[in-house]
Amino acid sequence: MAAFVRTIPEGDDRARLTCPDCGYVAYENPKIVVGSVVAIDGRILLCRRAIEPRRGFWTLPAGYMEMAETVEEGARREAWEEAQARIALEGVLAVYSIARLGQVQVIFRAGLAEPGFAAGPESLEVKLFDWDEIPWEEIAFPSVRWALHRWRAMEGLPLGLPAMNPPEDLRGTRPLPGAGL
Repeated sequence: MAAFVRTIPEGDDRARLTCPDCGYVAYENPKIVVGSVVAIDGRILLCRRAIEPRRGFWTLPAGYMEMAETVEEGARREAWEEAQARIALEGVLAVYSIARLGQVQVIFRAGLAEPGFAAGPESLEVKLFDWDEIPWEEIAFPSVRWALHRWRAMEGLPLGLPAMNPPEDLRGTRPLPGAGL
């Protein structure tokens, strides 16, 4: 079996991993992340990460989609895995492009479908926060901050079109200061 090489295939405009023997192209495409801003009586459910990157920092229940699932199914699965929460999705809150990581993030607004939550295997703890209690200096990723602000702006309103990246970071290229990402 031949090793793949990075070259520009005929008729393409960018370098791709290509088999030099048969010409097969192994396309590398962005990963899809799904998650939710889960609100319970005006408080936000956050998870303290038990895994890298950003272990110990707070995030939304979110993660990579699995094959053969919809974005909705993925968001519900991630809420269960990280927060042991059964959630009811209200609609898409935001879609973010994180070009530096090759990610597209689809973030829902959600509530609990049934009472209860607890830390799952990927979380050190889960907790409800009033807006003024959110540990902003301990937020794991810029898109979590964006989604929280979008939730706040849309609280109690019909969702309409989802938010996109903020104007100051249209391509999702700026990590949080000190994040080491």
